Amino acid sequence: MSGGDEQSDRSSERTGSDNRTGRPPNDLPSDQSTVDTEHSSVDEERLSTASKASDQIGDSERTPLNDNTPRVKSEQTDSRSQNPIYRLYHADEGPLVFLREILLSVIIVLLIGGLLFGISGVWPPMVAIESGSMEPNIKTYDLVLVTEPGRLTPDSADKHGIVTYREGEASEYTSFNNPGSVIVFDEPGGVGPPVIHRPHFSVDRGENWVQTADDRYTNGRDCEDLETCPAPRDGYITKGDNNGAYDQVNGVAPVVDAEWITGIARLRIPYLGWIRLAFTGQTVLGPTVPLSTIAIVGGLWPAIGRRPEAQKPRR
Repeated sequence: MSGGDEQSDRSSERTGSDNRTGRPPNDLPSDQSTVDTEHSSVDEERLSTASKASDQIGDSERTPLNDNTPRVKSEQTDSRSQNPIYRLYHADEGPLVFLREILLSVIIVLLIGGLLFGISGVWPPMVAIESGSMEPNIKTYDLVLVTEPGRLTPDSADKHGIVTYREGEASEYTSFNNPGSVIVFDEPGGVGPPVIHRPHFSVDRGENWVQTADDRYTNGRDCEDLETCPAPRDGYITKGDNNGAYDQVNGVAPVVDAEWITGIARLRIPYLGWIRLAFTGQTVLGPTVPLSTIAIVGGLWPAIGRRPEAQKPRR
């Protein structure tokens, strides 16, 4: 056998020997694969254990905060409960509830009074009507809102903010269903409460105003028959819508000076003046008046002025 054939046989023997192992020549031993798998399992267990430990550490660090949070809230609640305003606001029973309702009523009254004063510019901004001298346009027991002279005045008003009956007819300005303004005036030193009537025309000092007056309201009297004629001052001749004569004829009022005018009537609220008059003993409350109305108007008492009336002659 030649040398080349001998080498070939040796190579075949080695190859045959390798094939007898039952695996390819380049494959790793099975025990080596098992070792790698075991190492991988150990690494996963270590990572899992480390992750659990980290979570436990995080939970232990957060637990004190969670434990303290309810305690802080409880302390804040206890602190608020000691605050008198907090206790008054959240009270459900007992004297604090009564006190809260009283304070709330006072605040509402003050707000309404302040609003009315802001609108009217005068105090008191409301008057209660006692007589029927202005009926049917302003009735007994009405509550009337007034504003200061010169506020909310129309173009036809004079320098004092007044529109007379004559001027109202010419300019077609009306209030309370008749031409002209309705004024509230109070004679200094006069007897009785203020008067709420309509100014019919203006006069100058020394003027014989009867000559230009409406004969229907002079009772057939001449200037010489009246204490108010000639006019002792610049002012207004007034009359109640339901009266048959001028105030300066029947003795209700002298010639009304512009400085005596305290307000101009703007709005009437039926029957609410009844409550005000009842508190002053001028009338008796009937069963038809709701308790809520009594409470509201009673609270607004300081904002309701003396009762204007004009049927009683001056003394």
